[in-house]
Amino acid sequence: MQDFSSQLSNLITQFQQDLEKVSTSDNVEALRVQYLGRKSPFQEVMRSLKDVSVDQRKEFGQAANKAKQDIEAAIEARETDLVNKRFERLGEEEKIDISLPGEKSSVGHLHMVTSAIRDIRRIFEHIGFTQVRHPEIDWEWYPFEVLRIGADHPARDNWETFFVDVPAHPKKGKMVLVPHVSNGQVREMERGELPIRSMNIAKTYRRQSDVSHVPMFHQFEGWIIDKGIRLTDLKGVMEYFVKEYFGEDREIRLRPHHFRFTEPSMELDISCGLCAGKGCSMCKEGWVELGGAGMMHPDVLRAGGVDPEIYSGLAFGWGVERTVSMKAGLNIADLRTMYKNDVRFLEQF
Repeated sequence: MQDFSSQLSNLITQFQQDLEKVSTSDNVEALRVQYLGRKSPFQEVMRSLKDVSVDQRKEFGQAANKAKQDIEAAIEARETDLVNKRFERLGEEEKIDISLPGEKSSVGHLHMVTSAIRDIRRIFEHIGFTQVRHPEIDWEWYPFEVLRIGADHPARDNWETFFVDVPAHPKKGKMVLVPHVSNGQVREMERGELPIRSMNIAKTYRRQSDVSHVPMFHQFEGWIIDKGIRLTDLKGVMEYFVKEYFGEDREIRLRPHHFRFTEPSMELDISCGLCAGKGCSMCKEGWVELGGAGMMHPDVLRAGGVDPEIYSGLAFGWGVERTVSMKAGLNIADLRTMYKNDVRFLEQF
């Protein structure tokens, strides 16, 4: 009996001395393992209970359990004390109120250009257009030759177009990064399915980089080929899109122009969203150019295997980035800003 009591008393005394030396939370945990672990002195004391008489075993067992509880309580109190002292040493700027709710993680969203592409596609799907895809790297035959843009045209110069360093095709010429999605016009006709009411939204590439141009940009183009298609149909489609995308208060203006693959050709202007068409530093006279349009040239129809005596067609297209910048209330002075990955800018849209 005396041996058991002495062992338990000595153990508690030694524990109290060691506890006073503890200075970190890691040391507290180590002390817990040292005195209460499977190979600890406490377990040795507990194993000696078998040598105590049956009459005294209950009393000593209760004393041992109380000693264990006291050790656990002392360890917990010491750990709490160390945490509080560390908190007191922290500067005011480092203190936190753990009762406050946590900050939510930031959630990304679609890029403004991606959202615009989806909006444009949805608008034209409502009037029967079907989205198609055509190569963004193509033989120059499709973006140039069949569109009446001859070999001597400035657009086919190295300073305007990105050429791909691969062997030229014997008929279709060199391979290029398409400068416009109009390469899909003849490709679509070559499928041999008429009538056509299609749209293509894809990346295009040009050797230009300034406030109104980026080397890689997205372009939208739509085509209708059917019997009896007229210029009034083109005007109606344009008015529908402008009012759906920009708002009912926006107006359009078709201005004569020249494109090699349409005749007649025109540029589409919309009333300025910043000044409501009154004239400002952005638009000068109240109108902003949106894109190009026109009736398909008979030679383009023939290149696609379509008889221009039976069918007629219209085409229209514009840069998606410029379209986004022209929405009411936006004033994006430099299109390159869209691709600078500046989170402060992107989070606004």
